Amino acid sequence: MGSVSIDPMAQMRDFLRETGGCAVTDGGLATELEANGADLRDPLWSAKCLFTCPDLVKKVHVDFLEAGANIVITASYQATIQGFESRGFSREESEALLRKSVEIALEAREIFLKKCSDKSCNASEYQMSSGKHPILIAASVGCYGAYLADGSEYIGDYGKEVTVDVLKDFHRRRLEVLSEAGPDLIAFETIPNKLEAQAYVELLEECNIEIPAWLSFSSKDGIDVVSGDTLIECASIADSCKNIVAVGVNCTPPRIVQTSILTLRKATNKPILVYPNSGESYDAEKKEWLASSVQDEDFVPDVTKWHEAGASLIGGCCRTTPRTIRAISRALRESKVPKADPDHLSYF
Repeated sequence: MGSVSIDPMAQMRDFLRETGGCAVTDGGLATELEANGADLRDPLWSAKCLFTCPDLVKKVHVDFLEAGANIVITASYQATIQGFESRGFSREESEALLRKSVEIALEAREIFLKKCSDKSCNASEYQMSSGKHPILIAASVGCYGAYLADGSEYIGDYGKEVTVDVLKDFHRRRLEVLSEAGPDLIAFETIPNKLEAQAYVELLEECNIEIPAWLSFSSKDGIDVVSGDTLIECASIADSCKNIVAVGVNCTPPRIVQTSILTLRKATNKPILVYPNSGESYDAEKKEWLASSVQDEDFVPDVTKWHEAGASLIGGCCRTTPRTIRAISRALRESKVPKADPDHLSYF
């Protein structure tokens, strides 16, 4: 999917056709890393594992693939050149760690595919019986607030001194390095305001990035993003960029996903992407999730409704696990919602 000779939207069309009209993204990488013993109490968060336990990152990627994920999102959400340099890494070492996030995911895909060819993987019954399991690697680009690690990613207020140009300068080299590492997609995630969305769109053009990308926003109610900018304004920015092949929401409560889909559809005909968190609340000051009775698969019954409403890429974010992804994959596979034909969808 990374070829520059094919139109980005045509690439997404082909991919969705292979997945039967709805693709499954993976789940909470950091959640699963912690479940496997990783200590993420660090400003680098899951990116810390790129140099402390890269094999564990690879294992978690494989676990999500075996659960049915069609898209693996790299451990680069909080990986930035500036963040690595603040920990004593050189510029060259920092860029190498960014590349490593993509390389690990690519290796995980190869491990999974080899397992499936050897009939030794734990993939879903559908994957094993059909022999079809298209997989894309999405290089994660977290928002500026994630680098700050001060909670601003949850409110989208970066201060008046942070302009589009400041954001472009911050993200430029990171985007270039990740793109050159060979992912199939660029995943701009948890975007809290329209300012950063505009910076991303301009960077894609200025850096001549030909790899398809998605913009995924953090919404508070399905109408506005967390900064107060409207979701329609943000989606319109994504809609204007030919390289953006999907637009959606992530790390938002499952209860607002249906509203988000309906709002997004008013602004764009591009594929809609949704990967909510478990529904639990995060305390940005204490940097911990608040106790909740929410269970892994509580929102899974809504998955077919989201697909019916127009979502064609569905998965999970924070506090979702391979069990969640397996349940989502099963729900979509067993759904009675008519499978979309990408050749006849309006966004193509």
